[in-house]
Amino acid sequence: MAHVLVVEDEENLRFSVKRALQKAGHEVADCATLHEAAALLRDAHPDLLLTDVNLSGEDGIELVRSLRADGFDGPIIVMTAYGSIDNAVTAMKDGADEYLQKPISLEALTVIIERALDRRREAGRLVVFQRMQRSRADHRKLLGDDPKWRKCLDLARRMAAIPPGCGNGAGELTTILLVGETGVGKGILARYIHDNCAERDAPFVQLNCAALPATLVESELFGHEKGAFTDARQVRRGFFEMADGGTIFLDEIGEMPIELQAKLLSILERGVFRRIGGTKEHRVKVRVIAATNHDLEVLTAEGKFRRDLYYRLNALTIAISPLRERGDDALVMADALLDGLRRKFGRADVQLGQAARAALRTHTWPGNVRELRNALQRAVMLSDAKTIEPADLGLRFQATKATPKEVASGELRFDFQNGVHSVEEVEKTLIRQALAEARGNVSRAAKLIGMNRSSLRYRIERYGMEPEVLEMASR
Repeated sequence: MAHVLVVEDEENLRFSVKRALQKAGHEVADCATLHEAAALLRDAHPDLLLTDVNLSGEDGIELVRSLRADGFDGPIIVMTAYGSIDNAVTAMKDGADEYLQKPISLEALTVIIERALDRRREAGRLVVFQRMQRSRADHRKLLGDDPKWRKCLDLARRMAAIPPGCGNGAGELTTILLVGETGVGKGILARYIHDNCAERDAPFVQLNCAALPATLVESELFGHEKGAFTDARQVRRGFFEMADGGTIFLDEIGEMPIELQAKLLSILERGVFRRIGGTKEHRVKVRVIAATNHDLEVLTAEGKFRRDLYYRLNALTIAISPLRERGDDALVMADALLDGLRRKFGRADVQLGQAARAALRTHTWPGNVRELRNALQRAVMLSDAKTIEPADLGLRFQATKATPKEVASGELRFDFQNGVHSVEEVEKTLIRQALAEARGNVSRAAKLIGMNRSSLRYRIERYGMEPEVLEMASR
């Protein structure tokens, strides 16, 4: 089934075309003017456009031009009256795929539409292949040798082998939860899971729950029926419907309005949903990958996240370690990212200097992989030198030696010219500075360095820093 938009000012013809296409199994929206067409295109997202080029007082070719200029890649078929072949030729030059001369044979029209949709499907397979090639390039950002990181990738591959509808009950959807700090690569790992599953050629649909107003999230997820609310001029499919057979990625799931969480839980458990304003149940089989940088257990305790939804999402979980806990992975990823940046910006000769490599190795990366990528891109774009130095990276901490007094006063500096500094040394210095700033308050110190309290407590115990903490707290 395809979603077709018909723009025709002759009412009887528009009705006949719509009925013939619906009989052929397509979902059809129709209108008589360019203004109405523009409104429908904002809501309906059709797969194919069928338009007359000689609308009453309007030029249908303008619709063809504007659609192609806006990036519409679906088939466009134009209809033209006898004696207006010049208009049809112009429309073909401006992006139309086929033209039909009136009077129209409805049987021929359905054949032409099926042929155009078949070509679109073939082109779609090519797009999928190209997307997979791009995904493989993106997966280079998943490089790393740290054992915890290799375990994450192994879990991702195992979870990719689980079919979309493989829950405990009938219709229950497969869910995977990715947790980790901002910038660790949760979105890339979600694509990695999809590209390694048997349904890799099916749709991958992504929604950032924090990027939309609460009033729009429900419509984006489940769609709406015509007339469901003001400006709902046409049926609109939601992301679950568009992702049927494939994967839907719900990023920032912790930001989902709590009033919608019950509806999300319902579709996860039953695999069915209703569009806004509708009564018909639609069944889907979708792999749901959710991601968050929040502690959902804490949000649950605070009443900001449903406990039953948390337990449902938490069935299959991958906890992604921050970059600062992954040993030399920052350097491994930096080399791979720099290779792509050389090609992107035509800087084949640019290299990381030893001082820059040391800075990358010891930086705490509060922004994780995203911060690493941005630092390297900044260096490649703004530096004219062939060798990237620490200053080119724009990192927050510089590298000169510091005394304990300087550390306590807020200065963090290391001198790589006078010896090697281990990650443990850098980490202890950073923790010591944060604790001094927080006067021994572990929770506050953890926030200062972008670490959760339990992780900081573990490091304090490992480095034997409890006496220092007590001393700072007593000041």
